Amino acid sequence: MIFMIRPKAVNVTPQKDCTLLVTFSNDEKRLFDVKPYLDFKPFEELKNPVLFNTVKPAGLSVAWLHGQDICPDELYYNSVLV
Repeated sequence: MIFMIRPKAVNVTPQKDCTLLVTFSNDEKRLFDVKPYLDFKPFEELKNPVLFNTVKPAGLSVAWLHGQDICPDELYYNSVLV
């Protein structure tokens, strides 16, 4: 059985349209849409651009100032290669 190792998020740039441009450890740049999450309680405050822009790489994924994060698998596999 072969296991694929998901790459680590090494850089993230928030975009004005509530997406994230994420650079992964395999040098891929991928765009992740955060908009579907913004109606869920933990993510609602990220509708504020000042808070949305606090996103940083965290472990294998990304996280915001108040602890919101995206599952590493979701961040990678549900993003679009750019």
